[in-house]
Amino acid sequence: MTTYSIMMPFAPARPQQILPYAALTQWSKAYRLWQGQADISDPNQTFVFAAASGFRVPVGTGVLLMPNRHPATAAQLAQTLAMTMGHPVVAGYGPGAEALQHALLGMPYRSPLTATREYLTIMRGLLAGERVEHEGEYFSCRFALRPVPSPPVEVGVGVLGPAMARVAGELADVAITWLVPAAHLRDVIVPALREGAEAAGRPIPRLVSLVPVALDTDGRDLPDLVIAGHSSHLRLPHYAAMLRRCGIDIDTADPRAAATALIKGGAFVGGGLADVREQLRRHADAGADEIAVNLSGVHVRYGETTALRELHMILEEVA
Repeated sequence: MTTYSIMMPFAPARPQQILPYAALTQWSKAYRLWQGQADISDPNQTFVFAAASGFRVPVGTGVLLMPNRHPATAAQLAQTLAMTMGHPVVAGYGPGAEALQHALLGMPYRSPLTATREYLTIMRGLLAGERVEHEGEYFSCRFALRPVPSPPVEVGVGVLGPAMARVAGELADVAITWLVPAAHLRDVIVPALREGAEAAGRPIPRLVSLVPVALDTDGRDLPDLVIAGHSSHLRLPHYAAMLRRCGIDIDTADPRAAATALIKGGAFVGGGLADVREQLRRHADAGADEIAVNLSGVHVRYGETTALRELHMILEEVA
């Protein structure tokens, strides 16, 4: 059965800003609260603030970027977060864009797939209580985490295409997608996850689909909401390449045309409540075990109160 979760629609500048969303996660039908990578704050810290404020809920990071920290640090942070929240944690990571890799490492990964394999191998070993002895091209580790009573941590990886999906199938507990249409999940991502899992002799990872959503009410301009909430992703080459593979040829020089193409191609879910329910169910039918609803555009244009109210409405409709 598919579960439904909330993805923070913005990066908190102050930790207090997470509290309404943590409260909604605790009190509604939401399964988990997700945060993505942010330049202004670290999701691990804002989740801990939510727990200290009385909102201890299941959480996930989707996805943090590997160049920012060593996998041993990532594993330790995830274990600490699980102890603090008192609930299972999904620690999702990915290699990020080439520009970020160059900015932080001096050069991009020659092989993002190899770097990701090494990162996941180290994280999984440490979180399983093993002493990891790994000498890699990008990451090395001779270390063990002190075993402590803790809810489980699932190691996740960001997935856009078949090659990374096969890596996720081999090594990850969770594959995490963002801006990926349901048809691409069904036809490309799920078969590649299964292929990687079968090659490694292990179960297929859970699939989490992070989905941008907006209700089409009061004559709203849906393309404007796409631009307001997601224009930065549409400018990233790896997202543009994935969308082109899905038949969504976004024109980065024309943001409105790109936003319209995203809606028509199913990468952005918009419409009335019944329309949104049907489009989200397509993700479930395509193989998503968990769907996290993101209302970034609504938050930017209409504010927090509207975003929270509409998240609650959508969860009541679909969960």
